[in-house]
Amino acid sequence: MYVDDLADAVVFLTGNYSEAGPVNVGTGTDVTIRELAALVGKTVGFRGELVFDTSKPDGTPRKLLDVGRLHALGWRASTDLEAGLRTTYEWFCAHESQLRR
Repeated sequence: MYVDDLADAVVFLTGNYSEAGPVNVGTGTDVTIRELAALVGKTVGFRGELVFDTSKPDGTPRKLLDVGRLHALGWRASTDLEAGLRTTYEWFCAHESQLRR
C-alpha cells in the first residue's frame, strides 16, 4: 500500500469511524511474492533472471486483508502497486545522493 493512501485512510477513518472494532486498511488486492519481485524488477530496470528456490516453504499462501468494512464506509485506495513503486523509486533516485551522507 502506498504511504499517501495509508495516510488518507487514517484521516478518513478519524472523521468517519467511531466503533470499537478494528478496521483493516489495505488495497483489497492480493499479490504473490513472484509478482511483486517481477514488478520491482521492472520498476528499477532489472534485466537479470529472478530465481526462486521452490524447495523452501512459501510462507503464508495469501496475505490479503479483508477491507470490506473500509470499503463499506466509502474509502478505497487510489494508488495501485505499480504506480506506488514507480513513484517511490523515482523519489529515491532523485534523493539518493542526500541519503548516502
